[in-house]
Amino acid sequence: MKAGIIAAGLGERLRDAGFTQPKPLVPVAGRPLIDYALAAIRDAGVSEVACIVNEQSRGIEEHCRRAWPGVRFEFIRRTTPSSMESLFTLSPLLGAEPFVLLTVDAVFAPAALREFVAAAVRRAADGVLAVNSFVDDEKPLCVALGSGGEITAMGPPACNSGWVTAGFYVFDPLIFREIPTARAQRFTALREFLGHLLASGYRLYGEPVPKTVDVDRPGDLAVAEAFVRSGFAA
Repeated sequence: MKAGIIAAGLGERLRDAGFTQPKPLVPVAGRPLIDYALAAIRDAGVSEVACIVNEQSRGIEEHCRRAWPGVRFEFIRRTTPSSMESLFTLSPLLGAEPFVLLTVDAVFAPAALREFVAAAVRRAADGVLAVNSFVDDEKPLCVALGSGGEITAMGPPACNSGWVTAGFYVFDPLIFREIPTARAQRFTALREFLGHLLASGYRLYGEPVPKTVDVDRPGDLAVAEAFVRSGFAA
């Protein structure tokens, strides 16, 4: 299994608050943000990583190769309009087997990814979304789950479910068949693409995971640091 990391966002709110590093290198409890994703990937036994970074960022590739010598990296440097397009850009590097996808924003205990991947590969699914009940996001993506974990609704219709996506996923590459349709319909976000997959009959499941913290706003850094220093306690 390969891993894909979406790290191409511009991090405007952090930059506007005075942070000069690219978002993946912003420190959280003394470690660059991207290292939390990489620590989890390594703990899950994955050693091949495809990562997309934006054209304005500097130093991410060098940091990753220096700090994680046991990982085989492939980088794409491209500024994309959305996480959806970042995923599509990574698709040629992710191979023909199921892959794990992470966004660089999520901070969580490394073991959470290992346990999630183990659970996800046991399902006969086109996509498995990590979900949890910790909501500290301006625009959380809510999902509703059936009794077997299947996703039955997504977005506003699921807002009373208590579940939101946690920022990491396992997908079968057959989802990339929908790239032309997604572009033709002018989707502008990964959540729209996920909603399209669900509406089109793809088998999507939610897998509960422990607390994750999404780092987007300057105030999120304090929440993430406290979370890390607590030993990732919920």
